[in-house]
Amino acid sequence: MSLSTHVLDAAKGRPATGLAVRLDRHDDTGWTTIAEERTDADGRITGWSPGPGTHRLVFDTGAYLGPGAFYPEVTVAFRIGDPGEHYHVPLLLSPYAYSTYRGS
Repeated sequence: MSLSTHVLDAAKGRPATGLAVRLDRHDDTGWTTIAEERTDADGRITGWSPGPGTHRLVFDTGAYLGPGAFYPEVTVAFRIGDPGEHYHVPLLLSPYAYSTYRGS
């Protein structure tokens, strides 16, 4: 099983380079950080293998968008069920809106 993300800056029309992203896992005791990384020059992070369960990606949009960012953080929680599948969670970001979906 693998997990990746891709962040696109809709206002600039290009990848969100250098955006900090944290991967957390949820269990009976709460959330635990299992990985932290920054998006590459193409706005991507690949190669994570968190295993089945409930996870979340926490995007540090405040640091990326700058002071006064309307969304200082974007958190996307999701479930990984089938360990044989690839999971891709893209984020389309702008100063006053964002969207996400399960990609391929």
